Amino acid sequence: MENLDGRICIVAGGAGFLGQHLIAALLNRRAHVVCVDNLSTGSMASVAKFSAAKGFQFCARDVAEPGFSNMFRHVDYVFNLASPASPVKYQADQIGTLNTNFLGARNLLDLATARNARFFQASTSEVYGNPAQHPQNESYYGNVNSMGIRACYDEGKRVAEALCFAYNRERHTDIRVARIFNTYGPGMLLDDGRAVSNFVTQALSGQDITIYGDGSQTRSFCYVDDLIKGILALTLNDTVGIGPVNLGNPEEITLTALAETICALTGTMSKIRYLELSEDDPMRRCPDISTAKAKLAWSPEVKLKDGLVKTIEHFRQVLDQPEAVSS
Repeated sequence: MENLDGRICIVAGGAGFLGQHLIAALLNRRAHVVCVDNLSTGSMASVAKFSAAKGFQFCARDVAEPGFSNMFRHVDYVFNLASPASPVKYQADQIGTLNTNFLGARNLLDLATARNARFFQASTSEVYGNPAQHPQNESYYGNVNSMGIRACYDEGKRVAEALCFAYNRERHTDIRVARIFNTYGPGMLLDDGRAVSNFVTQALSGQDITIYGDGSQTRSFCYVDDLIKGILALTLNDTVGIGPVNLGNPEEITLTALAETICALTGTMSKIRYLELSEDDPMRRCPDISTAKAKLAWSPEVKLKDGLVKTIEHFRQVLDQPEAVSS
């Protein structure tokens, strides 16, 4: 494990699901971490556990507001994870999501450029839209509806990528871009709105498990610990190139099979109920991770059932707490 020994890391969106796991990994490598988050979708409870940690600092700020390039005198790494990622969250604030992805990325890129820091962009498999190519590799341009209800996130992430590559070409900013596929694990919010969190919460609560569409849609689910290892393998290496690099689990599963697996692991008597398919919901989603294997020597190790057991236990603990609320 490479130690960062006091290197200063800005983690924008650090109070979110992925952010809290990234912060833990960076602190474990002895980095100094500044978590920047406006808590619009992230939870303060997710980073409160770091408050006593040596080298941790929380900064309550919206990355879309100007002034970042003047805030920090010295920075080594900037990790941009700032954006709502749940369809429920980003569709509730579509303009804000676009602002975060464009203005926020620009402000953070300005900071990284001014301080000669390396910049990591958490992009997404959603840049591929409802893909006509399967599995998706990094050379595929995607099939995105710019007028659809998901466009604020899909196109927001696409323009953030475009900004990264423009800064690299014109201002020589040291960038890394990862396209992150579905990730799950402890730390997801109850109201996250994505398949794993929805299904587990419904199963543990004895509610019907709701699937939008006929359940034949496929996804691939990467356990969060594996994903964080991939992010660090890309960002901390000087020789792997700037990306984009797909990070995800190439093992496909239908949503019905996922729901059935969660039912079996929780022992619930919940029934599966099918609802109308959401607009622009991708029918198949699976990464080609050949680039990550070749350049990063990375591939996911945690099996889906093993990761789900840990995730279910986390949700049990949250649901058993009387004060547990959505945040």
